Amino acid sequence: MPLLGLLLAGGIIYAGLKTYLQPPPKTQRDKDHQRGEENLLTSPPSSTQPSAGWVTQLDERYQTFIQQQVDPLLAGQTRQQQLTALSEGKPPPPINQLERQNNRYLGIAGGVIGTALVGSWLFPPLLIPTVVMVAYLMLDLYQQTFHSLLHEKRLTLDLLGSLYLTGFWLAGYYIFGGLVLLLYFLANKIVFQMEGRSRDHLTHLFGQQPREVWQLIDGVEVSLPFDQLQVGDVIVVHAGEPLPVDGVIVNGLASIDQQMLTGESQPVEKGVGDTVLASTLLLSGRLQIRVEQAGTKTIAAQIGQILSQTAEYHTEIESKGTKLANDMVLPNIALGVLAWPVQGFTGSVAVLGAGFGFNMRTVSLLGMMNYLSIASRHHILIKNGRALERLKEVDTVVFDKTGTLTLDQPQVACLHLVPDGLSETELLTYAATAEYRQPHPIAKAILAAAAARNLSLPAIDEGRYEVGYGIRVWVQQDLIRVGSERFMAQEGLTLPESLQTLPATCQSQGQALVMVAVNEQVVGALELHTTIRPEAAAVIQELQQRKLSVRIISGDQEAPTRQLAETLGIENYFANTLPENKANLIKQLQEEGHVVCFIGDGINDAIALKQADVSISLRGATTIATDTAQIVLMDHSLSSLGYLFKLADQFDHTLQTGFWTTVVPGVICVGGVFLAGFGIYASEILFQLGFFSGLGVAMKPLLTEVKEKDSQPHLTNQE
Repeated sequence: MPLLGLLLAGGIIYAGLKTYLQPPPKTQRDKDHQRGEENLLTSPPSSTQPSAGWVTQLDERYQTFIQQQVDPLLAGQTRQQQLTALSEGKPPPPINQLERQNNRYLGIAGGVIGTALVGSWLFPPLLIPTVVMVAYLMLDLYQQTFHSLLHEKRLTLDLLGSLYLTGFWLAGYYIFGGLVLLLYFLANKIVFQMEGRSRDHLTHLFGQQPREVWQLIDGVEVSLPFDQLQVGDVIVVHAGEPLPVDGVIVNGLASIDQQMLTGESQPVEKGVGDTVLASTLLLSGRLQIRVEQAGTKTIAAQIGQILSQTAEYHTEIESKGTKLANDMVLPNIALGVLAWPVQGFTGSVAVLGAGFGFNMRTVSLLGMMNYLSIASRHHILIKNGRALERLKEVDTVVFDKTGTLTLDQPQVACLHLVPDGLSETELLTYAATAEYRQPHPIAKAILAAAAARNLSLPAIDEGRYEVGYGIRVWVQQDLIRVGSERFMAQEGLTLPESLQTLPATCQSQGQALVMVAVNEQVVGALELHTTIRPEAAAVIQELQQRKLSVRIISGDQEAPTRQLAETLGIENYFANTLPENKANLIKQLQEEGHVVCFIGDGINDAIALKQADVSISLRGATTIATDTAQIVLMDHSLSSLGYLFKLADQFDHTLQTGFWTTVVPGVICVGGVFLAGFGIYASEILFQLGFFSGLGVAMKPLLTEVKEKDSQPHLTNQE
């Protein structure tokens, strides 16, 4: 049809000139932003224009339908539920303009098929809107083709698609062309689902700060909006509250949990003149803090800024299926050129339609989505599908220590008694009685130890229960004090000779120590150790059996890190590591040729998670860690880590099998064109044969998984 030929020619010229005159984007983020702006130009007008209001409303309804009905089908119901659970009630990230436009392309491609069917067989005038829709869809494909040629300097599937579909339209095969376009935009849709829109949803740490703080003015605490704080102001923070600023203590003593920011496994004691950091937690005490940095200038916020500025090189890594498809473009085009003088224009188009690249890309992406669904059924949320491919290549697994290999709650490891003093039962009973209302991990550990011994806690005088830097509580006629060595000194109590060296010993080993005093005598101490995850040893052993190098990177002290490594059989570890140095160590391993998987849970792990080839966190970790990680273990455990690596092996095998099932029909097609005079119809039949055979390979793992899951209750009932 001459009109279609003119429209396509005009589209090619327009796309080529626009791409040539447009500066190349420097990063993937710039590329997406650039394409998003282009799509804004082709989006329906704003609803502020009355004449186009119905178009905008229709588009919004369509986008909502796609997001609520189609996206869950592609992502899998279980995976969608996990993504929702991980958001912790936050609204889902908005669909960017690039994905919205692809949704429109899907609908228009469906319209092309419908109008082409009716126009070809019943009502020829419908071919006119078919031509218009085709020209509109091809314009975007032409622009992507020229971008790859001019800016990326490489041949991609977009070029083959442009040539193949242009030949289809000019030859009058509208229905087949519509089907190919539908598959093309469906593959793009799967990519959006595979990436989980993670690049559009990065949590800003300083956005989690309180709206108001208590400022100390002339000895009076006054409520002040957080954003009005100035350097030099003095604020008051009470036990149980997160610290909102970086600053220096001017009054008070406190126990502070810095685990999520520094990686230290035990709380640290801070007093006048000591520095405190935002996003840490005040466990006990009351502090007056002079503000040194607030908002975006705190260390926690700077980690977030570094995270946002870190090059997102993961997005530049092609999936294996896409790479294989792009590698086939040149030979496919070369064969199409050779077919022209032998079999003419129709034969050339038929060779281009052999489907090597198209089917491989679509089938591999569908297979990946199926494996993401399988993973979700085993409590593994894979937010970015490329991580599953990359996991097969990992040779080094690096664990954060605190909160990852260990639990947040420590355990009472030893009770230190004073000669001729209390028994272990009495000491633990007094400590648990004092701590029973406290929410922090040390209190929970002491209460758990008391519960394990079935201890009965005495009643306390509620009117004489005082919590400050330590705890003062009256049990009958006795005053019980529970706290640190520093708290005992503040209360004017001296440690017995048998306990005097204990604080220094525990501090050097990174262990916590809680003193207990009755009336005016320190009567004993409770030593608390970090609790290793019960599944950690088995997981490490399984990884080592896979010939993977396992290491620990920790912000904690040397002694506890070394002890944990020895306990778990890990030879290599790094202690006292700052957040930015964690990322540098990961980068150093990568420069040595290693493919690194990093597993962490804290704010201090976020930059290293971003740097690693594959990043994993656990549900229940800090929001910034789960937002940054490509994979989240949703059962709060490391137990499924071994299965995750097995799943990566299985996916690689499925990908290789799918490659051959899609390539063989293509080879038959090319041979048929040259030797048997196959035309476009025969080419399209073989194309669809290759697609559906590859689809069967891609779907088999998920169907097998569903069948096994469904049979489990039946087997249980039989038993």
